[in-house]
Amino acid sequence: MPRTDNDSWDLAHSVGATATGVAVGRALASQRPDALIDDPYAAPLVRAVGVPFFTRLVDGELNPGEVDANSAWGMQRMTDMMAVRTRFFDDFFLSAAREGSRQAVILAAGLDARAYRLPWPPGTTVFEIDQPQVIDFKTRTMHELGAAPTAHRHAVAVDLRRDWPAALQRAGFDPDQPTAWSAEGLLAFLPPDAQDRLLDQVTALSARGSRLATENMDAGDADAQMMQDRMQQAIDHWREHGFDIDMTDLWYFGERNDIGEYLGARGWATQVIPMTELYAASGVSLPVDDETNVQSYASFGYITATRAGRRRGPVSCPETATAAPRPPCRTGWPCRPASYPIGAPSR
Repeated sequence: MPRTDNDSWDLAHSVGATATGVAVGRALASQRPDALIDDPYAAPLVRAVGVPFFTRLVDGELNPGEVDANSAWGMQRMTDMMAVRTRFFDDFFLSAAREGSRQAVILAAGLDARAYRLPWPPGTTVFEIDQPQVIDFKTRTMHELGAAPTAHRHAVAVDLRRDWPAALQRAGFDPDQPTAWSAEGLLAFLPPDAQDRLLDQVTALSARGSRLATENMDAGDADAQMMQDRMQQAIDHWREHGFDIDMTDLWYFGERNDIGEYLGARGWATQVIPMTELYAASGVSLPVDDETNVQSYASFGYITATRAGRRRGPVSCPETATAAPRPPCRTGWPCRPASYPIGAPSR
């Protein structure tokens, strides 16, 4: 079903179902013997949503290779992507914490459980923003699971197309303190003008030293179309195993500003990590089967940005902050190149 300006959703339909599908990917990635990530809440949250196809996948009743019909794209590749992407954003937040940031904002949080599973330093506040139905479901389910946040968690139930900056500040957000922001798997679901507006709003709320991590598609519609076509092919295979959710027409097309250039013009120092490099550093192969795919994957990347300009008021000095503890070492994580821009791995 095509998107509308005022559409809403729960976690079993429309855009919300993509959040549940992402959680499936995190759950399957966490079950691997050489796992890059560890998300113990992904599978329970997927079960709680109750989409039978997704539940059967996380419970091992369906084999990802079989439901994909061994095609180049599908649940197996999605699991690879979620492992690499999740690790990237995990490392981003922990790196920002080590540098002294004690405020994090997760835009379009979905079933993200970082407020419960990352080793945040004492005094850290994590704000989660999403649709009211999504926020209410996750808050209630995590309580029923007996999960306790590892930071001060503030759930902000507001549509990002509304006045979310005001709602965020009412929840206790301090724009004079450096913040770590994530826009993970979000921007393609916004029209181009809404993407710019969101980045402007983040900029206005960001003190000096704030950081932002997100994705970028240099080729615009070409990248988006390739990803959507591959997802549609996967869904066609999944329907043979009982998948019955309409997940077409969810992305917005149209010419977009390059995120790195857009942020750079607004006082952010940006660094781009091509998807190909991030996968290589993670020891994960890309599903490349022709030259078009090679070019598309090369143009898709991840961005980290640091706010250089001072917004207003004093900013706490990161040198005096207590460093965030790192999770235990995980075997199988490859060495990263010295130029890898988001700091030491969270091992």
